[in-house]
Amino acid sequence: MNILIIGATSGIGHELWRHYAVQGNRVAVMGRRKAELDVMARTAPDHTVASVCDIADTGSFDVAFDHIVGELGTLDLVIVCAGIGELNPELNIATELTTVGVNVTGWTNCIDRVYRQFSEQGRGHLVTVTSVGGLQPTPVAPSYSASKAYQINYTKSLQAKSKGTDVLVTEIRPGLVDTRMAKGEGLFWVMPLDKVTRAIIRAIDRKRTRLIVTRRWRVLNYLLKHFM
Repeated sequence: MNILIIGATSGIGHELWRHYAVQGNRVAVMGRRKAELDVMARTAPDHTVASVCDIADTGSFDVAFDHIVGELGTLDLVIVCAGIGELNPELNIATELTTVGVNVTGWTNCIDRVYRQFSEQGRGHLVTVTSVGGLQPTPVAPSYSASKAYQINYTKSLQAKSKGTDVLVTEIRPGLVDTRMAKGEGLFWVMPLDKVTRAIIRAIDRKRTRLIVTRRWRVLNYLLKHFM
């Protein structure tokens, strides 16, 4: 397969790149950290196409995306892991606007560009990585929880839009995962990255429309959705 992972230099995206590259796929990877991308390209040179890009810079993303499509020809699977989240109880406006710039503006441009590409191709599998945090507002990270709620609902809209077509849209909704995105004191139910990644790969392989990962977070997701 020809695969693109956006937000691949750490965490879930990096582990997914490792899996798909080892399986012999051709994997394009995007991220902000050039040094990490260079290491990935050297590690699996025959299976990795690296492009430095910050999705908050929409013009830069569009150029990088067109370059990758030119390199790979078509895209079979695109996984969007890019996002940021900072604790911000003081409501520092720069932090809030940066989060919105990445998780809403940049993310929307990215998702729509991928969806249009799949529409032009007539097929494709888009995977968005949202968060259980999008179901419950939090005073310590308001822009993060609000932006993840936006991503959840936007993904649902695209799933409705894609019905009757050969474009599949999957939402991956993790709880807390042991990555640098998990911030704060007294965190609970922090899931091992490898376990979460395996579950995501299974969901993609089975072409599921949604996965809340892991099982214990499905319980919390249900409670937040129906009783909060």
